[in-house]
Amino acid sequence: MKHAALIARLLRKLMALALLAGLAMPMATTAAEPAAEPASDLARGRFVFSGWEGPPLPVWYQLPQQVTPDTPVVVVMHGVNRDADRYRDEWAELALAYRMIVIVPEFSRADFPGSNGYNTGFFAEADGTPRPRSLWSFAAIEPLFDAVRRRFGTTAARYTLYGHSAGAQFVHRFVMFMPEARIEQAITANAGWYTMPDPAAEFPYGIKGAPITDHTLEAALGKPLMVLLGTADTDTSDPDLRTTPEANRQGPHRYARGQSFYAQGRELADRWGTPFGWRIEFVPGVGHTNALMAKAAAKIMATQRPE
Repeated sequence: MKHAALIARLLRKLMALALLAGLAMPMATTAAEPAAEPASDLARGRFVFSGWEGPPLPVWYQLPQQVTPDTPVVVVMHGVNRDADRYRDEWAELALAYRMIVIVPEFSRADFPGSNGYNTGFFAEADGTPRPRSLWSFAAIEPLFDAVRRRFGTTAARYTLYGHSAGAQFVHRFVMFMPEARIEQAITANAGWYTMPDPAAEFPYGIKGAPITDHTLEAALGKPLMVLLGTADTDTSDPDLRTTPEANRQGPHRYARGQSFYAQGRELADRWGTPFGWRIEFVPGVGHTNALMAKAAAKIMATQRPE
């Protein structure tokens, strides 16, 4: 009996010591700690960019699984609906597959009204009054690129600029207005109409009256600008397709107008005897859809580097 009582007391002491030791050990998790988010959730999001003189811009982004110092940056310009979040979503898998940082700045209708406020650059008020260059819609892109490099840790020296539809209008005009920009390549996909490289035609259908000199235009002709066209983007009854006489002279639909823009740029470069850096590519069977044009553009970005 004595031995049994002694053994029972020893067991109780050992159990108490084990309990105290367990309480002293740090807990692996606590109820207050949130579960770790999946990498795909951590790699996408939204921030507000205010590092320029214009209004703050919401910026939607998608990161690859890992960002390294040489991860490339792609700036995507949304269309007329100002739906930057949708454009980010349509680029999300491409950013992961091709290991790119994709950012989509959102230019609201309130701060950048109409085509004048967004895709033609906002270099003048509606009544023609010039605006400071630092407030052009074009002026947001370069400081945004610097902010993205700081935020996400890439040291890429240049960026790719892509736009579809109204965003494509922004892109080709950006190349013409901002020749000093650090673009590695620019891709204008399925623009509805163009500012032609024509010094004799009035802006916005040509460059007459715009702050673009012959020297600026010559520099733009040498830039790595790709005109990317879906061969099925031929709907002449699309309500978003501009049908003014000036636009119709560029062609009956987007597919034809893009070819006219490229051909006129090549003709002017030949006439001036200046280097011509533009290219034209076709996406067979694709109409006016950013999702499919983005797939073609991402592949081009990854496999066809500008010379």
